[in-house]
Amino acid sequence: MHILLVASAFNSLTQRVHAELRDRGHSVAVELALPATVLTEAVGRHAPDLVLATMLKTAIPEEVFSAHVCLVVHPGPVGDRGPSSLDWALTEGATRWGVTVLQAAAELDAGDVWATAECPLPPVGKSDAYRGEIADAALAAVLTAVDRFASGAYTPQPQHTGRARPYLRQEHRRIDWHTDTTDRVVRVLRAADSRPGVLDELLGASWYLHGGHPEGRLRGRPGELLATRAGAICRATADGAVWIPELRARRLPGGPAPVKLPATVALGDRLPPLPELPAPLFATAADQDHGDSHGDGEGLDVGPGGPAPATWSDIAYREEGAAGFLSFSFPGGAMSTEQCRRLLAAYRTACSRPTSVLVLGGARDFFSNGIHLGVIEAAADPAEESWANINAMDDLVEAVLTTTDRLVVAAVAGNAAAGGAMLALAADEVWCRSGAVLNPHYRLMGLYGSEYWTYTLPRRTGTGVAERLMAEALPLSAEGARRLGLVDRTIACAPQEFAGEAARLAVRLADWPATQSRIAGKKARRGVDEAVKPLAAYREAELARMREVFFDPGAPYHALRRAFVRKEPLRQTPPHLARTTPGRRAATLPARRPGVTGSAEQRRAPGPAGC
Repeated sequence: MHILLVASAFNSLTQRVHAELRDRGHSVAVELALPATVLTEAVGRHAPDLVLATMLKTAIPEEVFSAHVCLVVHPGPVGDRGPSSLDWALTEGATRWGVTVLQAAAELDAGDVWATAECPLPPVGKSDAYRGEIADAALAAVLTAVDRFASGAYTPQPQHTGRARPYLRQEHRRIDWHTDTTDRVVRVLRAADSRPGVLDELLGASWYLHGGHPEGRLRGRPGELLATRAGAICRATADGAVWIPELRARRLPGGPAPVKLPATVALGDRLPPLPELPAPLFATAADQDHGDSHGDGEGLDVGPGGPAPATWSDIAYREEGAAGFLSFSFPGGAMSTEQCRRLLAAYRTACSRPTSVLVLGGARDFFSNGIHLGVIEAAADPAEESWANINAMDDLVEAVLTTTDRLVVAAVAGNAAAGGAMLALAADEVWCRSGAVLNPHYRLMGLYGSEYWTYTLPRRTGTGVAERLMAEALPLSAEGARRLGLVDRTIACAPQEFAGEAARLAVRLADWPATQSRIAGKKARRGVDEAVKPLAAYREAELARMREVFFDPGAPYHALRRAFVRKEPLRQTPPHLARTTPGRRAATLPARRPGVTGSAEQRRAPGPAGC
């Protein structure tokens, strides 16, 4: 079938659906939900068999849904209605949620139901859950709905009851630092972690707070700032404290949209003298028992009375047998110069340990999206900061590429893009959760790219495929990436189970008798490759192209970066999205088939199913 995706932005869910539908043989195009007249004309131009709205901030025009079957993905269970469904669920502490695919109708979210899927809702941030459990459930429901539509025999079910909940405004998100417990503060912060943030007053100014992690050790006067760590600030609650990784200034009338930044960077000179409390790199036995090496970092210290209370760290290391696990988790997957340098230092420490396998990657959500465009945009000299950041990324990737005394595994729990995808490709093996989406390209930001991609990408895919991936600039599913050689193993599991599954496989790999011979072979191949063309030559050529762009004030990169980090609306659908992309294989029209053909057999580790 030819399926038109309609969305307010080409967000993570839209990208995943785009990739998975192509994997199943459907041709796919995208139109952004611009003004009604523009969207109506675009739908008429595409003449799709089915319109699928994956993420909308505006209603589909009646002239569209009356002429075409339009299915809407709603991130809530049947009967739940309104624009802040997931926000309400997280704010209220729901532990299970769902996704409904319904037919567009005059009343918002009240149309007939084509499919629904339930999922757990773990205590994580909204954007993390949205890219994880919610996306898994959404994809399952979308594929079921597409199957049912394709059969031509399914009748969608009407909704007999429903509850429309209002937009979750800032007055409902407000934090009272003097009376609110840590539990409530964390829930409120997590329900708004990416957008819109929680509006608050701090150090004489208005800020949106983004993200929150409980701190179990520090105490202070409610509302008081207690410490800093890795760019985050720690603030006291009524019964404890929370770490807040990012802030965004309130927009001034007539001014540009402020950028979301590490909290200490955003506060700048406003920040009073506070102790910087670096988290211990080495996780303890408590972490290892729970398979948790980052996030809220339970048990980072163990005293005479047992595990210490929870604290937060964005980088941690642990070991299990002959396998080491270097875990990292940066907001939005962006890695600033400072974050790259800290991760490189941790990587070097991990490489000093007596292990034969080193696993690199977080427990869940983003692997990495490369350089931190927000920090670059806010820098006094964005060109110099761009240059420093890309060199710090290259230093990290080079360290991975030149590790010859052990096997390095990139454990890609969530999405990876641009330089972050290339960081994964520097490893000897790439293990990817089946729900992850990869974007191994740079050109949409006006960049040639670095991170040694001219070495790592062609050696996995061949030159022709590498060039095509760079030119098309389209998302890949984990299975699509495996077929092309970018990924060595897909792990079919729920987001919460990925770290445990990857650890089990890593320990088994470390104990495998042939691993030592693989390490020796890896060292020999690196020597041969270095003799043919040194890594320094790849880096020099890539960075020459990058420097030319960074230090050219008229280069499109600067405007594209500004638009991206300041969330400037697009005026039209980008041509590479509006252009129809054929499916991996032909899929017949609904009248000529009873159902949608399943995906190709995967080389993947068995694991529990997702939502």
